[in-house]
Amino acid sequence: MNTILVTGGAGFIGGNFVLQMLADTDVRIINLDKLTYAGNLDTLASVQGQPRHVFVQGDIGDRALVAWLLGEHAVDAIVNFAAESHVDRSIDGPAAFIETNVVGTFNLLDCAREHWSGLAESAKAAFRFLHVSTDEVYGSLGPTGAFTERTAYAPNSPYSASKAASDHLVRAWHHTYGLPVLTTNCSNNYGPYQFPEKLIPLMIAKARAGEPLPIYGDGGNVRDWLYVADHCRAIARVLEAGKPGEVYNVGGHSEKTNLDVVDTLCALLDEALPDSPHRPHAGLKQFVTDRPGHDRRYAIDATKLTRELGWKPQETFETGLRRTLHWYLDNQDWVQRVMDGRYRGQRLGTRTAKA
Repeated sequence: MNTILVTGGAGFIGGNFVLQMLADTDVRIINLDKLTYAGNLDTLASVQGQPRHVFVQGDIGDRALVAWLLGEHAVDAIVNFAAESHVDRSIDGPAAFIETNVVGTFNLLDCAREHWSGLAESAKAAFRFLHVSTDEVYGSLGPTGAFTERTAYAPNSPYSASKAASDHLVRAWHHTYGLPVLTTNCSNNYGPYQFPEKLIPLMIAKARAGEPLPIYGDGGNVRDWLYVADHCRAIARVLEAGKPGEVYNVGGHSEKTNLDVVDTLCALLDEALPDSPHRPHAGLKQFVTDRPGHDRRYAIDATKLTRELGWKPQETFETGLRRTLHWYLDNQDWVQRVMDGRYRGQRLGTRTAKA
């Protein structure tokens, strides 16, 4: 592949993927991002002016723009990260999630189909559309078991429902039109450049400021944690060798309760900030009312990806969390720039049927 259209490439996972691909390969990246609150050009500062990186501010729902980009740059593959992704925000305002995650993905698929159908046969055979999705489409697990690629969909939030819908569209464009698609469903990502509304960077920011660390419910909700660089390596491997039409689950083999995550992070903060007036940081924990419809447990079985494509995570949760914490402590300028006033660490997702 010579040229990849990456959508959402100024966001958290997309930005990490762009940086990794430019560093590790010779591909050219056309980076399309709407630059909503979670998309930041600061993430891409190190590749500004890089000749193999072309940034375009725009919407995947803009049919004319997407079609032009595919043709103008002779795109060989699409990797779709573009999505509204925060569950709490989807509770407060689901419309944006339907517009981007469902309607936007439809537009991207249909533009890809038209572009692909006009390629020469050898180029058609090599073309790929990789859709990046989430384990949340599978719903909530009991105390045992793990999601596999055969697990039935049972989304429980507006966010996960919108991603489930987009997954089904991707599948349909393959089976109906023959578009060579790939889908990855990943567990909870963490690492550098994550917008500070998500659990780990939010806890880091609040702990540094000596503010309460809000823990939903009893803190017993379980997630499988995946370091973002490991996820990006998995996506690159699926793009390289995945079988069209297949789904690959990507997990970090690191199940932790939310309380475990916060406790581990607080211990690392105590170590990293020995002069902090807020030590021990675990004393800042505060249990708050649970999120509406909060899924109890997610766990990913990534056996297929390991068996068929040879991928496995390189980071444990402990090594990845230590890397993440020190990145945020060392890059407070980035944090301050992206926290431009539209979000100040306040709680989201408290809207209910009566609200």
